[in-house]
Amino acid sequence: MEFNKIIAVTGKPGLFHVVSQTKTGIVVEALSDKKRFPILSTQNVSLLENIAIFTYEEEVPLLTVFKSIFEKEEGKETISHKESGAKLTSFFSEILPDFDQERVYTSNIKKIIQWYNMLIATEFDFSTAKLSVEATEQA
Repeated sequence: MEFNKIIAVTGKPGLFHVVSQTKTGIVVEALSDKKRFPILSTQNVSLLENIAIFTYEEEVPLLTVFKSIFEKEEGKETISHKESGAKLTSFFSEILPDFDQERVYTSNIKKIIQWYNMLIATEFDFSTAKLSVEATEQA
């Protein structure tokens, strides 16, 4: 599974892997239960590869944040996204010390941790994951 084919869909819980394209959208497979279904082109879709986290200096790609968590947790799941906001913010400060606390909300941190744990549950290998050339140029 390639990082550049993992998406989040507004209004649908979980993460999805893009399987193929159709005339009216894309076919995705849920990472949690492997069920396939179409996503219409009218639905909001976010490629995880295109998401970045604000710091006071620059924007850090989400994959870089995931890799930091992966190294800190030695390839295992991390804290639950259901922990208190203070605990989540404290944890995130260890991962990305200079994140912009005015622009990165607790809800963002919850989502990042939840997505990380979902990817670990599917045995995604962050050690070999790379950003595509397009995403590298955008960063």
